[in-house]
Amino acid sequence: MKFILLVEGETERKVLPAFLKRWLDEHSSQRVGLKAVKVKDINDLTKMAQSFIKAPENEDILAVIGLLDLYGLKGVSGESGPDYSKSVMEIEGEVNHPKFRMFFAVHELEAWLLSQPDIFHRDVRVALKRYAKDPESVDFNKPPSKVLSELYWGKLHKKYKKTTDGTVLFSMLDPHSAHSTCRHLADLLDTMLGLAQKTGT
Repeated sequence: MKFILLVEGETERKVLPAFLKRWLDEHSSQRVGLKAVKVKDINDLTKMAQSFIKAPENEDILAVIGLLDLYGLKGVSGESGPDYSKSVMEIEGEVNHPKFRMFFAVHELEAWLLSQPDIFHRDVRVALKRYAKDPESVDFNKPPSKVLSELYWGKLHKKYKKTTDGTVLFSMLDPHSAHSTCRHLADLLDTMLGLAQKTGT
């Protein structure tokens, strides 16, 4: 049995299966696979989700899960940016299948990294401690990637590169740190865990 994860970037495609699976394997005796597939946008995500679910050879799929950054999302909006709940309802309604679940990284995937400052260079980690208790509060005004970009440039005199720096950081990130402080990530992981555990009943 496996999960299909539909993501918007190459870094997400590379790092998320291993990161999410580390947490799932620690909490369940049911071993499941996890494959990440890159999508272009929301329209591509809904089409890909329907395609995976309907394909006869994919009967072993536990769920197809969409995961996008809330920051920069085009679609359903609230007063201060995209509305999480309404966006989930809209996309899940478009796919319209019980095996599809939609989630967002609030406000970007990098928020999960902010939950564990000690994985960063010593000159950066001190400045990040202020965000560690509530990483998802780093919002639309200055999203997590911008926080990291400014700190890397100011403290290390180099650019923060998501595809290289992010990949290394995610390999060091403890999923429990992120789960305990990022409630939307916790919702994603808890949902996946519940579905995985049902395979053993």
